[in-house]
Amino acid sequence: MTSQPVHASPLWPFVHAVRDLLEQPAPPDATIESETHRVLALIDGGRRPEDAFHGTDHPAAIHLANALAAVKGPAETLAGEIARIAPALPWKYSYPPRQDAPDLGERIAFAELVGPAAPLRSDALCLGVTLIAPQTLYPLHRHPAIELYLVLSGTAAWSAGGPPSLRPPGTWVLHPSEVVHSMETGAEPLLALYCWTGEDIRTSSSYT
Repeated sequence: MTSQPVHASPLWPFVHAVRDLLEQPAPPDATIESETHRVLALIDGGRRPEDAFHGTDHPAAIHLANALAAVKGPAETLAGEIARIAPALPWKYSYPPRQDAPDLGERIAFAELVGPAAPLRSDALCLGVTLIAPQTLYPLHRHPAIELYLVLSGTAAWSAGGPPSLRPPGTWVLHPSEVVHSMETGAEPLLALYCWTGEDIRTSSSYT
């Protein structure tokens, strides 16, 4: 994929599509409903768009087209916005290398579009997408931020303080601050929207 600069204003339709998903009825879980309301309250506040930003190449991005094609239902509008800005997604992988999985940095990627150092600046919210290649374990990790995920495509095994459970597309997943969690994909890539809130959204994740 060729990197190219894109003016920050085209990101607003992506943000609007995220808001539309957050405004839909959440599962009957009070903590998830509360977190969606928190993200909605933050999503329009305090952002200062940069003049321009550049997409970055990443090996995992080869799976993006298939992951987007698999998105169905209410998230299709968001998938269309991700596809539209795909060449400008700022993919990265911020963990140190692991001897037990030397290619992990080529199989997991994150593109943050709202956040303290993202194209749309916010000091209270991080918002982006996670992409994980098929047959990949995203090992146990933790972070200070409260994390809300929406699975867009790909059924993976998610674990957070208990045995893994399969989470299909359309599932909301909430990780409280410092909760140790992991994900493992099967035959499909995983594409998920993530939102970070809380007192510390600047400290990166760390493997445990």
